[in-house]
Amino acid sequence: MIGDLGAGDATELAQLVAKGDVSAGELLDAALAAVEARNPAINAVVLVQEAAARRAIAEGLPHGPFRGVPFLLKDLGCEAADFPSHGGSRLLADTRHAGDSNIFRRIRATGVTTFGRSTSPEFGIGTATEAAVYGGPTRNPWNLSHTPGGSSGGAAAAVAAGIVAFAHGSDGGGSVRIPASNCGLFGFKPTRARLPDGPFSGEGWAGMAIDGFLTRSVRDSAVMLDACEGADLGAPYVAPPLARGHAAAISRPPRRLRVALCDTRFDGAPIHPEVAGAVRDAGRLLEGLGHHVFPARPRADFAAMMRAWTDIVGIGTALSIRQALKGRDLTPDRLPDLVEGVARGALAHAETLHPTRYLEAVEAIHDFGREMAGFFAPEGDPHPPEILLSATLAEPPARIGRFCHATEDYLGFRTGPGGVFDYSPFTAVFNASGQPAASLPLGWSGEGLPIGVHLAARFGGDEDLIALCAEIEHAAPWRLTRAPMAG
Repeated sequence: MIGDLGAGDATELAQLVAKGDVSAGELLDAALAAVEARNPAINAVVLVQEAAARRAIAEGLPHGPFRGVPFLLKDLGCEAADFPSHGGSRLLADTRHAGDSNIFRRIRATGVTTFGRSTSPEFGIGTATEAAVYGGPTRNPWNLSHTPGGSSGGAAAAVAAGIVAFAHGSDGGGSVRIPASNCGLFGFKPTRARLPDGPFSGEGWAGMAIDGFLTRSVRDSAVMLDACEGADLGAPYVAPPLARGHAAAISRPPRRLRVALCDTRFDGAPIHPEVAGAVRDAGRLLEGLGHHVFPARPRADFAAMMRAWTDIVGIGTALSIRQALKGRDLTPDRLPDLVEGVARGALAHAETLHPTRYLEAVEAIHDFGREMAGFFAPEGDPHPPEILLSATLAEPPARIGRFCHATEDYLGFRTGPGGVFDYSPFTAVFNASGQPAASLPLGWSGEGLPIGVHLAARFGGDEDLIALCAEIEHAAPWRLTRAPMAG
């Protein structure tokens, strides 16, 4: 769809609508045609609500920055009365929502034409999107044998395939940035509490989860973030206020920054050589732009953080299952019909934990956040790092099936050899610390698969980070590089 209209991103599509070159209805037609033509191969778009989209157009879309641009909601969270959801699970299939979440209200005000949802792993706990409720795995448009990532895998696959120009996602351990890396897109995780969670939730995974967007350009993310940012009524805590906003921040290059480069895991273990090479290439690009780049890595208890993250998410998954059961007591032989192996394992793991473990794990996450903050403001250092440059993932995109949810070994799935943490040792760090972080599509594997490079900033430093991302995009543009099926 994007290539057919000569548009590289959602901003250009909105400009076409504003000039009268194309109508919202015609863009919706094109998106639905792309779903019909491309979705069977990738299995990314579900629960299409064409009638709701047509009705929104007929009633008059809001005059926002993306008026008339087709849009997808992730099939997890972002509750909306006109858009039922599965939550990635047979247990939650065809859930109807009593009202609209605050994040959806803000998204809708931008003028987008929402017409369906995108796939997610069950309860959002995977780095691949292969939920049984969708009848098969979601596949990467760049190579159908590989995963687009998770948990916003359907959103990334739909954007990379050219079905939509951008899409909603969410990120509790890298779930926007991992798919962005796998699919050659831009993915930005804001500072904790930058976006609203209410009224259906107070916080996600002890504050580690937050909404976000999969985009082809930095400017699309910046404008969407500005439209959605800010605490909603009753929020338990708020992010530091922005000085100018994301869109204003990208209107000019940032000041020259001190960039710490880590081409290993943060614990010093090696990563795939093609990925490490992409990190070093990004460092040379930043040096060429005048930034001060030097080798460094944070010193923090990453193992304790991942144990705490794993327990919090396990407990959260158990709570989601219990709430969905609504008092029903399923026998062990019936539970597999409704809940996949990893989620059953998370439920079993949660039941082994002492009642005080949740608060202990939250405290460990907070301690870790202080350790990471110290890396960006070390005592006695007048010139601390301002940006941390690393890989997004330790390897190129995984093959389909490596992270399927059949196993009930929840701990092994997360933290065992070759498990999720070995594959993705970087992203959850910044969900735990609450710091803003982004994945940029700057590298390629020998097989022609995208490799993301990761940038993170101090807590509250969203504007510095997104301005740097925009400068990099200008120096090494990626917007028109598309998967073959995208046209």
